[in-house]
Amino acid sequence: MSTPTSAAAPVMPPEWAPHERTWMAWPGANPTFEDAAVLAGARAAWASVARAVRRFEPVTMVASPADATAARQQLGPDIEVVAEPLDDAWMRDIGPTFVTQGGRLAAVDWTFNGWGAQSWARWERDAQIGAAVAGRAGAAVHTSRLVNEGGGIHVDGEGTVLLTETVQLGPERNPGWTHEEVEAEVHARLGTRKAVWLPRGLTADYGTYGTRGHVDLVAAFAAPGVVVAHTQPDPAHPDHELCAETVKLLRSATDARGRRLEVVELPAPTVTHTADGEPVDYSYVNHYLCNGGVVLCGFGDPRDEHAAGIFRRLFPRRTVTLVDARTVFAAGGGVHCITQQQPRV
Repeated sequence: MSTPTSAAAPVMPPEWAPHERTWMAWPGANPTFEDAAVLAGARAAWASVARAVRRFEPVTMVASPADATAARQQLGPDIEVVAEPLDDAWMRDIGPTFVTQGGRLAAVDWTFNGWGAQSWARWERDAQIGAAVAGRAGAAVHTSRLVNEGGGIHVDGEGTVLLTETVQLGPERNPGWTHEEVEAEVHARLGTRKAVWLPRGLTADYGTYGTRGHVDLVAAFAAPGVVVAHTQPDPAHPDHELCAETVKLLRSATDARGRRLEVVELPAPTVTHTADGEPVDYSYVNHYLCNGGVVLCGFGDPRDEHAAGIFRRLFPRRTVTLVDARTVFAAGGGVHCITQQQPRV
């Protein structure tokens, strides 16, 4: 395991800092996309997100070698496609976490084990993507023995990181690790010094294709000292009480600089269950900030515009773009889950 040098400790810039580009991964045939129709729908959804981001900054799409030509044809000339072996398409989780170190680009290559060695997951190739993408970006690579994914962390750029008990401390990922050991590793890799732990993620995130509690569906920094948090207004939804407790916890928390967190609530869409009666984890928290823009999950829901209005107030100098994310959520994630920022150095 490589260790960051003390002379220039790594720092993960916040998502709102300037980007060099965005990295994504092209969906291929695998257990997540179980038939041709589902795969075609996923590719159309990923392409929509890529085009929305491309309005604001360059996008590089990683595709399996067998899919690269078709990806180029579907995405068009404005989006770069590079070929690397892939298992799945969640670049936030399989890709590197980019940091800066001594004025240069570096990257954390977390250990990846298929979101806690889930029975359907395949990760032999995805476990190599972090180093591959970092290499293509020209970043120095710091490998970590902590099993973690990019969707399981969120930073404010001033020393604070959000984590979830059921992710970093889950026995499926890091059996035997303590809070103190996780925090020490995360702080060493990201340049943070204060962790705010949330107890768990949204209910549906523990379903078949869930991540077992990624924080980027629950809460995210919008600025130093400011957090957006998912809330569920429907008392009949299993996330109703959970979200109330999470908001209470966040409002009582302080960041690395000792500030009490300001919490901006993002009410969930009005759709609360699938056609089969299963709860959904539709969340506006799972947005992506890019240069001059906010790409926001849309659900064809009356609350889409309400959420967009909140983000326009939070980011008055950015253009807010709603992209239908229902197909992405059906596969287990959202807009944030399929994008990964490379900071500008």
